[in-house]
Amino acid sequence: MLYDSIRHMKRTTIFLPESLERQVQQFARRHDRSVAAVVRDALTKHLEAHQVPFRMPRTFDSGEPDVSERVDELAFKNFKIHGDDPPARG
Repeated sequence: MLYDSIRHMKRTTIFLPESLERQVQQFARRHDRSVAAVVRDALTKHLEAHQVPFRMPRTFDSGEPDVSERVDELAFKNFKIHGDDPPARG
């Protein structure tokens, strides 16, 4: 059963100052948890608290609010296919 809970985890090594290691060990004992579980939870909470929300890259921001309505006009504005007029809408 233990293998099922750790098989999707990767073992890693971290270096801690002795005083921090003692604090983590004491915390883990007080809360009847493993040091690894305490470290995982602390890292998870820290990363969640400092997560930067996803923003659409400005590359996709044309600055024009009606692009979907004018797609043909905008797509062909620099092309001269059959004359000077863009394709008719509709």
